[in-house]
Amino acid sequence: MDSPDLWAGLSVLDDPPASVWEDPVPLAGPRQLTPFPIASLPGWLREFVAAVAEETQTPVDLAGCIALSVLATAAGGRAVVQVRGHWREPTNLFVVVALPPANRKSAVFALLTDPLYDAEAQLRTVQQPAIVEAQMTARLAKEAADKAAAKAACASADERDDLVSTAIALAQTAETVTVPAEPQLLADDATAETVTSRMSEQGGRIAVMSAEGDIFDIIAGRYSGKPNMGVFLKGHAGDRLRVDRQTRKEYIEHPALTMGLCVQPQVLDEIGRQEGFKGRGLLGRFLYSVPESLVGRRRLRPDPIPDQVKDTYRRHVIDLTVFLAEWTDPAVVQLTPEADAALLAFQERVEPKLAARGGSLGHIADWAGKLAGATARIAALLHLAQHLTKGHTIPVAEATMRDAIALADYFTSHGLAAFDQMGADPTTERARTVLETLRTHKWSEVSKRDLMVKLSRSEFATAADLDPVLSLLEDHGYVRAQPVARTGGRGRPPSPRYLVHPRLTDPTA
Repeated sequence: MDSPDLWAGLSVLDDPPASVWEDPVPLAGPRQLTPFPIASLPGWLREFVAAVAEETQTPVDLAGCIALSVLATAAGGRAVVQVRGHWREPTNLFVVVALPPANRKSAVFALLTDPLYDAEAQLRTVQQPAIVEAQMTARLAKEAADKAAAKAACASADERDDLVSTAIALAQTAETVTVPAEPQLLADDATAETVTSRMSEQGGRIAVMSAEGDIFDIIAGRYSGKPNMGVFLKGHAGDRLRVDRQTRKEYIEHPALTMGLCVQPQVLDEIGRQEGFKGRGLLGRFLYSVPESLVGRRRLRPDPIPDQVKDTYRRHVIDLTVFLAEWTDPAVVQLTPEADAALLAFQERVEPKLAARGGSLGHIADWAGKLAGATARIAALLHLAQHLTKGHTIPVAEATMRDAIALADYFTSHGLAAFDQMGADPTTERARTVLETLRTHKWSEVSKRDLMVKLSRSEFATAADLDPVLSLLEDHGYVRAQPVARTGGRGRPPSPRYLVHPRLTDPTA
């Protein structure tokens, strides 16, 4: 604490009585979350999402977000959206929903993803003859090469050169025979290595869908001991991926990884503290949903999903998946001029919010900077879901783009809440630390120097680091800066002092 001599000769000006304190404004009070815009989904998808939410008595956000992941699984790596100029977006998505336990996440996941497994089975049935033929061709080619090599090894000197040439040619032919992998849409074992291998086998695309948050532990290095997120970063963006190790060599020109996850809210706290997750941009690639749980308010006799609604959903997901699976070069989805104008107007609305100072999205600019691209991806998915097997022949309409923008606004609202939970704003997080220090020491008045003595230097390396925090706390009504007037004398300048809201020392005040 400052010595009494330090404050000798100083007079405190305008010291208001404690009775005039107003209630402080919470640092991160509950945000007004935008409801999931179910009307933005195509009719057949909207009906199924609503029916699933009703039967399972879960927030419609859960089924709605998983439905977008299902569309991204069907289209990812097989379709792209041409925005403008050289700007193209793939159609894969990273989506995460945070819900507490007992919210029937597994049941919802099963209802939404079952048609993907049916589509996978159909693709395997279609591909099986080609796989068997390639396996037989590869085996026969290898046997022929082996026989030729054995014959050359036993040949006389005057015959050996010709037989060796024949054996080499047959061996080269055997090496060129490729056996296609069995079609697979979803990866169960989602380590970085298996995700890379599955994408390489499946023509550059795979999806990870899970009702658990284990994937974040795996990315953080559960098995390797260090974060391994390269495939997840490049798999979202579509950047060229090359693995060149002694044990395996894999090359993917345009990787397309889709992730649809449902985690417990505490997982957001944990991943927000994971070293490297923010710095390398992994958290900025997810679309977040943090709906309110219905546990405790659920109907015990809900309406079941109508068979017709379920059958239509299954048929359309399979049709879209099987149709797009045939595209080796991605189907290109175009925008109408009106849709492009709507997207541009959305970009103009978002851009000022990215400003580091004063922008409402400035503290999550890494995430918000990708919002326009995510909106274009969502628009393409909604368009493909509307037109199924002919979406590549029809440009995206303005109405569809506006539906995508409504979903983007939803994800912005929920993204802000999610990043609040993950501590994306360092000033707010540091302010919470200072509040806890004020409560612990029960100061009614404190100097800046007093606080620096008690705070960790790892969080507050210099006194200047404390300035924005104290300004924020003053704006929220937790402290009041006390103007001081120097009456003379030498020595270092007095440390600024602050009155502390009485409620921090006495919650009943």
